[in-house]
Amino acid sequence: MLDKLLKEMVVSILGKENEMIAELLNSKKYVNEFKLAEKLGITINQTRNLLYKISNYGLVSSVRKKDKKKGWYTYSWHFEILKCLEFMKKNYLKKKEQTETHLLRRKEKQFYVCKSCNLEYSEDEALLMDFTCDECGELLTIRDNTNLIKALEKNLKKIERKLQEIETEITIEKTKIEKKKLAGLRKEKKELEKMATHIVVGKVQAIYSRAAREGDYEYVHKVAEVKIEKLEKGKGPAGLIYVRYFDRNWKGKGLVPPGGGSYSPQPRPGGA
Repeated sequence: MLDKLLKEMVVSILGKENEMIAELLNSKKYVNEFKLAEKLGITINQTRNLLYKISNYGLVSSVRKKDKKKGWYTYSWHFEILKCLEFMKKNYLKKKEQTETHLLRRKEKQFYVCKSCNLEYSEDEALLMDFTCDECGELLTIRDNTNLIKALEKNLKKIERKLQEIETEITIEKTKIEKKKLAGLRKEKKELEKMATHIVVGKVQAIYSRAAREGDYEYVHKVAEVKIEKLEKGKGPAGLIYVRYFDRNWKGKGLVPPGGGSYSPQPRPGGA
């Protein structure tokens, strides 16, 4: 299902003739742009133009690597699947809204048509024209909307089914991302535990804080008072320990400079 959705998305952006790129970019690993060009059977510049068009919607990400021999940079690409699905969802929600609006108009209002010229007019337009076609002078007749209403209702159901499919894929992708995130946190935790001289388990009794302006940043320096319940690694403290950390908020003009932010996650009163 995901493959079909990605192909549909690519066709909507690049056209049917370029749908093959959807299969190539739907990869866990980044795909080199020269390999993409080779498999697509087009030049590297044509391939980059296609990638840039998709990139304009924020649907792909890339990494660059310097060729040690030639000295230039080459890029590798792949889809940001969740962003692709959210993009599709947004488009189909727009289609749904447009279809519902059109369907409501056809159900609630009358339209008139000139059978000779095949021109359609709203009731207000027909009234201003005395129900006579401006082009040929023939009398306008009421259009039967029955078949059009059926077609719109059928199309609306199709759109709703597609939205359900997209929501299912979004749930799957979010689950994958969460699992990957948790795996990363577990790995980081093991690495920190290996490096640590002491590992303490306890509960936060109180938090003390002091705000201070330092240059273009506002700092809130904090100290958490922790009651020790168990010492899992190392020897030493018993009773209470004090943990220092901080919040850092940019107060200067312009964009926030790159660099460290606030300590995260932060202790909370009563938390472990």
